[in-house]
Amino acid sequence: MKSSNIGGQAVLEGVMMRNGDEYAVAVRKPDGEIEVKVDKHQSIVRWKKLTKIPFVRGVFNFIDSMVLGMGILTYSASFCEEEEEKIMTEEEAQKAEKKESILMGLTVAVSIVLAVAVFMVLPYFLIGLAGNVIHSRIALSALEGALRLTIFIGYILLISRMRDIKRVFMYHGAEHKCINCIEHGLELNVENVRKSSKQHKRCGTSFLLFVMLVSCVLVFFIKADSQIMKVGLRIALIPVIAGISYELIKWAGNSDNPVVNILSQPGLWMQELTTKEPDDDMIEVAIQSIEAVFDWKKYQQETYGAEEK
Repeated sequence: MKSSNIGGQAVLEGVMMRNGDEYAVAVRKPDGEIEVKVDKHQSIVRWKKLTKIPFVRGVFNFIDSMVLGMGILTYSASFCEEEEEKIMTEEEAQKAEKKESILMGLTVAVSIVLAVAVFMVLPYFLIGLAGNVIHSRIALSALEGALRLTIFIGYILLISRMRDIKRVFMYHGAEHKCINCIEHGLELNVENVRKSSKQHKRCGTSFLLFVMLVSCVLVFFIKADSQIMKVGLRIALIPVIAGISYELIKWAGNSDNPVVNILSQPGLWMQELTTKEPDDDMIEVAIQSIEAVFDWKKYQQETYGAEEK
């Protein structure tokens, strides 16, 4: 199986599919119609070579994905708002766009700070309370890693109980099923998508789990006497952790090596929490999204030959 290199994200009542710098968002509106928006994403990195350097590109791709993800979530949420339409002048539209851009930047920044605080710093301080009882650095590092994973899984379990998130996870399943359908040489239609797997090795859930696992390994090598230094080094390691995790997920998504499949398995298990079986209406939305930015027939022709469908 040759990777299509298509990535995606579930949003409120819709799916985003990305092919390089181009992306499409398909959203099921309250009236039942499907709205499709196609656009190009402007990367935060102006020097493109940075996005091609192994172990460096992962950091910028992760931030890029967060910025794009926040934007399309806001876009999809706009269809759910029951507000009266108002006509804005060009000047008002520009002001609103600028305000939204600033708000988006602040949201991304706050999200990153909160994630670092909850998943990197909090476990360290909680395990530190056991420092008077447990004196082994190895044991404390192992406990910190276990607590970090527990917090992460607990967070996923908690948000999965929210009604809107459950539907997002169903669209997440539709996204995976569409990609698996075309990557396994099947014609992209509702019937074939329905019987395809809702798990995929390139999933963001798997990436985040790699982040948690890699952080557990790297934190073990932190040796410092000062508590400030210990916390500071944990934060400083985040770009390194993201870079390594990105290479792992990229490697996993482009290989069927037995060792790679074993390494990918925990992430696939985690996807049982973040992907749910979609209904046919959701699959239709995902299909329209992927067809707006990706020529899957050409991909299958080049990958499987004319006889494959």
